[in-house]
Amino acid sequence: MKTMIAKLTAFALTAALAFAGTAHAGKIEEIRERGTVRIGVSLGGEPIGFRDDKNNPVGYDVDVATQLAAKLGVPVEFTDVSGDARISMLVSGQLDIVVANTSATLERAKTVDFSIPYNRAGLRVIVQKDAGIASLKDLSGKKVVVGRGTTGETFIKKSVPDAELVYTDTFSPDGVLLLQQKRADAAIEDSSLLDYLATKNENLVTLEGLYSNDPIGIAVAKGDPEFVRWLDMFVSDYIQSGAYDTNYKKWWGEKANPPALTPLW
Repeated sequence: MKTMIAKLTAFALTAALAFAGTAHAGKIEEIRERGTVRIGVSLGGEPIGFRDDKNNPVGYDVDVATQLAAKLGVPVEFTDVSGDARISMLVSGQLDIVVANTSATLERAKTVDFSIPYNRAGLRVIVQKDAGIASLKDLSGKKVVVGRGTTGETFIKKSVPDAELVYTDTFSPDGVLLLQQKRADAAIEDSSLLDYLATKNENLVTLEGLYSNDPIGIAVAKGDPEFVRWLDMFVSDYIQSGAYDTNYKKWWGEKANPPALTPLW
């Protein structure tokens, strides 16, 4: 009997140590053992993320993700994600990391973990120049493009409940096309996207003011706080090394003023 108990105890201890070793290994070791990192990026709008004339992913977030993969020491596999898919694919284990212009909200933080901000953006409204829209209240009864599952959708539903929502899964090209064809009166999106769009289209103007000031974080599945800590160190280095300033001005122009970010490390 004692021998059996000893064997069972030894087996349980071995199993516990094996589990502890696996748990300790964490996401970084898993990524390195696989040899690639699976990163979700949103290719729905310039200059955050889009495809070039050769169909390659490019943009601000793509550059951040590429630098992140380089620090991990593995090649990157990109997946185009947007809206609710950004979170669900992380939770289901289909992605390791999401660098997809994701606002770090308290509600989302119940489901996934976020790094410190690698960018900041606010909600802004863009309108047809001749639509007679001068303020938020003028969106009443108007067709407004919103991204499905975004903070912009939530904001418009609450602030202008009688606006007619026109849903898109990708702001570019779908939302942009709706505006260019005048099938929508306005759109709400991150200021980083709309400020850029307004410079490219003389028929569109942005309304003054921002309706939020959102931290944009790198998102990962819950369960590996050490990985989140490493990501915080990565973002801190990204900010302090000058890479943030360089990358921002690459996509918004040399005269752009990058939003102030605070490194943690």
